[in-house]
Amino acid sequence: MAGGQIIESARAPEPVGAFPHARRAGEFLFLSGIGPRVRGASEIPGVVRDANGTVVGHDIETQCRTVFANVRTVLEDAGARWEDLVDVTVYLTDMARDFSTYNRLYAEHFAGVHACRTTVEVTALPTPIAIELKCIAYVPHGGLAG
Repeated sequence: MAGGQIIESARAPEPVGAFPHARRAGEFLFLSGIGPRVRGASEIPGVVRDANGTVVGHDIETQCRTVFANVRTVLEDAGARWEDLVDVTVYLTDMARDFSTYNRLYAEHFAGVHACRTTVEVTALPTPIAIELKCIAYVPHGGLAG
């Protein structure tokens, strides 16, 4: 295929639009934005709702742990490793509230990875989530699972 290999994970959450989980271009693997949703589930981990079902908050620790696990799943299903990450862009919907917890958990989960990182605040994400990651991995050690 021209432009790289498309990666669709059977274990990662379904994309919320017309895009793949990842795409390989040469020795680089580009992951689409990944949030804390769970494949096949309508409820999103860490979303707090009131009695009427209205979103009233987020458990950022739960969402961070889930999104990190989702990124790992896509990497593994693409034949890459966590340590192959070279660049991570993080989108938070509330930097003032969530940055310290996210930063602590990031340090724990990414210890030894040494990926470049950018963290930005955004007004909203496509579903009621508080965090999303966009990642690039460098995978020079062989082919990816198809």
